[in-house]
Amino acid sequence: MPGVAEAVRPVVERIDRRAPGARDFGLRFWDGSEVPPPPTADDELTLVVRDPVALAYALRQPNELGFGRAWVTGALDVDGDLERGLALRDRFGGLRLSAADRLAALRAVARLGGVRLRGPAVPASEAPVGRGRRHSLDRDRVAVRHHYDVSNAFYRMVLGPTMVYSCAYFSSPDDTLEVAQTRKLETICRKLRLRARDRLLDIGCGWGTLVLHAAREHGARAVGVTLSQPQAELARERIRAAGLSDRCEIRVADYREVDDGPYDKVSSVGMYEHVGRAQLGEYAGRVTRLLREGGLFLNHGIVRAQPRLWDKHSFIARYVFPDGELHPVGAVVDAMEQAGLEVRDDEALREHYALTLRRWVANLAANRDAAIAEAGTERERVWRLYMTGSAVAFEAGDISVHQVLAAKPGAPHELPLAREALLAGVD
Repeated sequence: MPGVAEAVRPVVERIDRRAPGARDFGLRFWDGSEVPPPPTADDELTLVVRDPVALAYALRQPNELGFGRAWVTGALDVDGDLERGLALRDRFGGLRLSAADRLAALRAVARLGGVRLRGPAVPASEAPVGRGRRHSLDRDRVAVRHHYDVSNAFYRMVLGPTMVYSCAYFSSPDDTLEVAQTRKLETICRKLRLRARDRLLDIGCGWGTLVLHAAREHGARAVGVTLSQPQAELARERIRAAGLSDRCEIRVADYREVDDGPYDKVSSVGMYEHVGRAQLGEYAGRVTRLLREGGLFLNHGIVRAQPRLWDKHSFIARYVFPDGELHPVGAVVDAMEQAGLEVRDDEALREHYALTLRRWVANLAANRDAAIAEAGTERERVWRLYMTGSAVAFEAGDISVHQVLAAKPGAPHELPLAREALLAGVD
């Protein structure tokens, strides 16, 4: 029986011809055989196929889902810098395998013997395809909890002591994550012109960090909503420990279930990505109805630089954010304006999120054994791949993150004339 590398070499050569110069890495297989990198490639990067099941995943689903399943199970790995390896993806962007290419791949696998193409098990950490109407209350609860109910301890290892799961705000690449996250919280409060006794609604409050900051540093009365019971329980514990139970409240609820307005200010940080394009109008409309006249709304969220349809076969959709959707920032602004809000400020933080994600990846690496013990090997691999890949996407400009500030007409909004005064906060 030939070595694996010898059997698959003709297929690799076909791909090299179709995408010349793209393969900047070598290949190593479970039997120890290797296909070396091209002469001009970096020999420090190797794609490792540790188990034949990786080929079964890739051939049955020749897309992100198939390769993602192989990665999550550990059948596929990278020897070298994972971020650098993922950054090569654009080189293969125009590659389309013909029927002859696929047939050649199947023949190569058949020559190996012992490689089963039928029925490789779906990894346990993969989210099931949602039932019911997308973005209905019940389906959204299931989708959100798949991601956020992993383990509070796991998230603490990744996010650090601030427990903030959104883009930080750096003044220098040398800032610590904690300093940058605290700056982000303060920036949000300043843009909202948060004052003592203002009533703040934080949609998608996570573990309550912004709620705590708004109450402790600005004297606000803050209500946070989340769909995750474990998040809410930890947020309430943190509020009690801070002695702020008289000014902070955490609810397990969907934003569509909040009906106790008016609020002076509303924040939504890293949440609207779960809303869906078809529901953006309802989302903006609900916020508008909850705001008092003259009130302010800050939406902080990831946007797509280029329009792209939701893909149920993407790695992110099946392992990270089921039913999550990214929209161009223009769609977000349009939804706000259609709901009657006046957009007053927009700030792009794309480079900040790449820095944030690299800090999270470093935290995960430093706590890998403990993270695996807490959440399992598959979850650790999912988070490592998704956060590293996201850093690459932000760095490349495929996606960005915007803070959009809007006001509800009908009363003075009290925003200053100069932007530097906005960032300086309320006297």
